Amino acid sequence: MKKTLVLGIGNLLLRDEGVGVHAAQALMQLELPEGVKVLDIGTAILDALPELEDADRVIVVDAIKADGTPGSVYRLSFDECAGKETIASMHGFDLARVLALTGRKSLPEVVVLGVEPLEITWSLDLSPPVQEALPFLLEELRKEIAGSSAE
Repeated sequence: MKKTLVLGIGNLLLRDEGVGVHAAQALMQLELPEGVKVLDIGTAILDALPELEDADRVIVVDAIKADGTPGSVYRLSFDECAGKETIASMHGFDLARVLALTGRKSLPEVVVLGVEPLEITWSLDLSPPVQEALPFLLEELRKEIAGSSAE
């Protein structure tokens, strides 16, 4: 059975920057297929190292600044996030370096689901457009998980 790891990344104290954490917390309340693990890791991506060592597929959820409409949901492959001129995670996580730390011979498939932020300010609440995008984001996450479970 393939193992899927969902990583909710972000800073809950910085409003829309915490969308990945909000999504992970909501996803944890749902019934998920066997082999799926969800982690709310915030900004401590190194804490996910043990799970990254065993994952066949990784779904990263984060705020992504792409100069689009706030609340827009993006789906990117890992390669699309790797370059300097591409859409970037709001806090610049470097999953490639973290995956290298696992010592794996082959890397898992990595997909990034991101939400365009409206505001990165001190607040525990998501802005209205990002909050409104959350149900759609969760549905996209469920589709990604279902796709990885069917393989």
